[in-house]
Amino acid sequence: MNKRIAAILMMIAFGVIVLAAAEGVDDDGTILEFSTMAGVTGPYVGPTNPIRGVPGGNAAWIIAESHGNLKANGELKLRTRGLVIPGPPFNFTNPLPEFRAIVSCQSIDANNNASIVNVLTATFPADTAGNSYLDTTVSLPQPCVAPIIFVAHPTSDPPRWFAVTGL
Repeated sequence: MNKRIAAILMMIAFGVIVLAAAEGVDDDGTILEFSTMAGVTGPYVGPTNPIRGVPGGNAAWIIAESHGNLKANGELKLRTRGLVIPGPPFNFTNPLPEFRAIVSCQSIDANNNASIVNVLTATFPADTAGNSYLDTTVSLPQPCVAPIIFVAHPTSDPPRWFAVTGL
């Protein structure tokens, strides 16, 4: 009988813990939150090895720090620090006054086939130290599976990325 009472008490305690945890959850709709990005480097420099159809920039870039999140309603926040070209002639500076972001989603097209949808933001200011901040809303495809965020050239066509979510 003592084992039965102990089991019931454990189930009640577990239920209280789960309920307390559920009440503490603040579901703000975040579908991607990141604190790292990788600069374009190695075989990703240039058009040879695009990621989700987005070619890399024409030079290697490094990034010191990044933070951001994407919500289900399309709200996108992105901050970069030290997104620069390390080599000559730029020597650890960013030569561009603006960046833009690309939100890339795996999705489903009108024929029920797997597809990639890349959504571009408007440009946003960047300084020569590679620091920038973006707070915008984009129209996400439905569904938006496995989103990836790129920081890209402000005007190139096709867009070329300098940093992407990852390590």
